[in-house]
Amino acid sequence: MSGPKDLDPSSRRVMIGEELRHARERAALTQQALGEQLFVSGSYVGQLEAGTRRILPDMALRLDEILDCGGFFVRHCTKANRSKHPEHFAEAAEAEAVAIEIRQYESLLIPGLLQTPDYARAVFLAYQPTAPESVIDELVANRMERAHLLDHPTKPLLWAVIDEAALRRETGGRAVMGEALAHVAALARRRRVIVQVLPFTTGAHASLSGSLNLMQFKDAPPLSFVEASGMGQLTDDPATVTRHQLSYDLLRADALTPRKSLALIESMAEDYVHEDPELGA
Repeated sequence: MSGPKDLDPSSRRVMIGEELRHARERAALTQQALGEQLFVSGSYVGQLEAGTRRILPDMALRLDEILDCGGFFVRHCTKANRSKHPEHFAEAAEAEAVAIEIRQYESLLIPGLLQTPDYARAVFLAYQPTAPESVIDELVANRMERAHLLDHPTKPLLWAVIDEAALRRETGGRAVMGEALAHVAALARRRRVIVQVLPFTTGAHASLSGSLNLMQFKDAPPLSFVEASGMGQLTDDPATVTRHQLSYDLLRADALTPRKSLALIESMAEDYVHEDPELGA
């Protein structure tokens, strides 16, 4: 069967996940039993069925064979795996799109879901200083499209812990930073997101190695994602996810309260806009 042409990749994966669940149940297999034949865990099969993980080409072929689906998964997974995002981040971005809770720590940047277009442009230009303008425009547009997750008044829950370093690094200049911080403050003030600042005075903390992204889902196990330059790892390994959840809880405990964080962010936004750096601001 053919899916509607206007389905985006994440929506198409949800449709394919539903078909996988129906095919598995027709074959009278549990998630664990199917996972054993695929050499993955039962929880991984659950994530495939929920659309939070990709069905890779070799796995699609095995599913068609095991479940006698006549090539359905091979035909449809190629389209479902297309992404507007960098390859190392694509699966995490698509999981994020169906998460009910997202908890993030960022050490160097304002989180992508909270960025303004000008701030995102400055970030991408720093990463790719020789890229054509059309490439930068597309990257910015894709990032802003991700931010539409926050258009819903309450879902998903987004809780962001942002290192003070990310707020003080003048990415794009003072005017861009002023606008970026004002945007974060506005989201927090209308209670759309929860934001905490991890101050320099904390010293050593539980995630000195870098950023951390935790995602919860309605019908699938939680995932964690860690990222470095051009690299990322998405995992559902229970021990790893539990360790990352503890790290995040420790970060929240060390951070300023949401109220004090909002006051600091708003004060810094005003400073960026109004203070003259030549006067020692």
